[in-house]
Amino acid sequence: MLPFQVLFLAVVLVAAWLVLTYNRLVALRQRAKEAWSDIEVQLKRRYDLIPNLVQTVKGYAAHESGVFERVTQARTRAMGAQGMKEQAEAENMLSQTLKSLFAVAENYPQLQAAQNFLALQNELTDTEDKIQAARRFYNANVRDLSIAVQTFPSSLIAGAFDFKAPEFFETVNEAEKEPVQVKF
Repeated sequence: MLPFQVLFLAVVLVAAWLVLTYNRLVALRQRAKEAWSDIEVQLKRRYDLIPNLVQTVKGYAAHESGVFERVTQARTRAMGAQGMKEQAEAENMLSQTLKSLFAVAENYPQLQAAQNFLALQNELTDTEDKIQAARRFYNANVRDLSIAVQTFPSSLIAGAFDFKAPEFFETVNEAEKEPVQVKF
């Protein structure tokens, strides 16, 4: 009877390990999805601010239509981006066009003094900071899931149940790694 009890205990321990490992992988995957959702919320906030910012600058710099078109196109592309790589590229392009919009705004002292513009600029700066924080949070969760998926013995469960870590949300080029400079 003793060998049966040992065998039963071993089966129970293995089953418990399988369940706990599976549940841990599910929790890590859900955290990564939640973190991506946080990024999307901040990006939506950014997308919503941009038209107001463009309209405010347009009022002062109507002859800068090329800049406004590029900002609008970059915003549209970013909003329609699919997949992590395309999203990162689109966000990079949007950041670059926003920098050019702020460069245009620097040439108009009346605009720099306008309360509406300053408020929008502050909101956008705050949103950029929140996007960076959300990216870091997302990447930390992706890292944790990736480690769990790739390390033994949890990799056995991950492979059996097709757990995969999503891609990191990384900046695309060196220019994006530079902070957005907002001058008053």
